[in-house]
Amino acid sequence: MHQAAAAFLLGLLVALSGPAFAQPVTDPAPLQFADPVEERRFQSLVAELRCVMCQNQSLADSNAQIAVDLRREVLTLIREGRSDGEIRQFLVERYGEFVLYRPRVGAATWLLWFGPVVLLIGGALVVARIVRRRAPQPGSAPDNDPEW
Repeated sequence: MHQAAAAFLLGLLVALSGPAFAQPVTDPAPLQFADPVEERRFQSLVAELRCVMCQNQSLADSNAQIAVDLRREVLTLIREGRSDGEIRQFLVERYGEFVLYRPRVGAATWLLWFGPVVLLIGGALVVARIVRRRAPQPGSAPDNDPEW
């Protein structure tokens, strides 16, 4: 029993020490842009593409290694002469619609786009129905009893 507890503690220490040796991701060679137009186009694209690992960060904001790699890929595609639409399509084919912050309206995403509006209208209808039920009916005699 004593050996099992010692083995458990040793395993726990090894598992918890892993993050202590982790190194932050750094870009060994920062991206170099040919001109300000290329840089603006690049910044615009990576700001509207989602990091596939971080989920709630754009490629521009993420420090994950895959984001570093994808930023390099986007710059390479720009330099190949591809349009912004072609670059987005390339990344969608590779990683799915999730990579776009603003996914296209389609069969798979209609609930994402129109779901909030449907919920808002449904909620308004429920509230209107409750208000109508509680409102005094025309022609009915008002109660003389105070409710308090």
